[in-house]
Amino acid sequence: MLFNEVLGHSHLKNHLTQSADKGRIPHAQLFVGPEGSGVLPLAIAYAQYVLCGNSSSENDNGNASCNLKCNNLTHPDLHFVFPVTTTDKVKSHPLSSNFLEQWRLFVKDQPYGNLFDWYKVLEVDNKQGIIGVDEAQEVVKTLSLKSYEGGYKVMIIWMAERMNIASSNKLLKLIEEPPEKTLLILITEDETQIMQTILSRCQILRFPPLPEAEVVQGLMDRGLSENEALKIANSANGNFNKAIDLTNRDSEDLVFEKWFVSWVRTAFRAKGNKTVISDLITWGEELSKTGRETQKKFLLFCLDVFRQALLINYKAEKLTYMEFSSENFQLEKFAPFVHGGNIMEITKELEEAIYHIERNGNGKIIFTDLSIKLTRFLHMKE
Repeated sequence: MLFNEVLGHSHLKNHLTQSADKGRIPHAQLFVGPEGSGVLPLAIAYAQYVLCGNSSSENDNGNASCNLKCNNLTHPDLHFVFPVTTTDKVKSHPLSSNFLEQWRLFVKDQPYGNLFDWYKVLEVDNKQGIIGVDEAQEVVKTLSLKSYEGGYKVMIIWMAERMNIASSNKLLKLIEEPPEKTLLILITEDETQIMQTILSRCQILRFPPLPEAEVVQGLMDRGLSENEALKIANSANGNFNKAIDLTNRDSEDLVFEKWFVSWVRTAFRAKGNKTVISDLITWGEELSKTGRETQKKFLLFCLDVFRQALLINYKAEKLTYMEFSSENFQLEKFAPFVHGGNIMEITKELEEAIYHIERNGNGKIIFTDLSIKLTRFLHMKE
């Protein structure tokens, strides 16, 4: 993957190419960026630039063989680590090397994809992948060997926040004292979940969400008209992965909208009507049957909806981007029920629900408790 195939981030591209050209390549780097901002494809482009000795025009140095291997993610000195879990084929001690074929297809088809998309490829939506100590041991072993082609060895660790304590400690010494010509790139959406000792030993590059103009151009390159691209880019809010999903009508947000509308309407009816509580319990039971990653994504979606409603309520419509596809639900009419008197409580309960879901709490109990509390919050006065 070449830099010119990655949307936006021209200033970061310039920084990375110039540092490589001058031979100033930090051995451990942490790329931090939100979903859909293109951190993974840019990391791969950077790795290809380093491995193939490309110039600023990237492919004019005649090293076509190296570039071809990198494009296919088969270069022997380009390694990947990503969250994995047990599957029907891998019963125990899963490693990234067990899933390289699926990974290559995933990066080719969804280079801007998120962890949820990756779990769908693995068909393990009800499990949560990790980067465990066995994986860390493999990283140490791989990078201790000489490179196949005599140059750099590059290890890209995607979703580094999924490293557990044991694997983080195992990699710490490698980050402190790396072998010669070793480049370790950690990618994360949430740097707060990474050990401070690792953060302090990495050069950190922060990626902003993609500008709307870049998303529009990317969608137009895929065949959309300018008007269609503008509408989708506004809803995507700098997330090109979401923009692609909206284009294909394959966004999980479309399903989440239906769940959310059903949830808040039932919560409104539940005040003073005990029989409706059973509907909330039923709603919680149905949601608890979905995978844990789906549940987490839905709760994050709810957080986003409440924040958008708050902005509308306080006349900050210019900062909003969310549009509901349901004709029977308008965010503008819902907004007055979200205000300074309840937004902190709603946010706190949603974040706690995410915390408990991540730690394998009982989904039925979590969602039932959250629903009953929401009934009270929505009727609070400002």
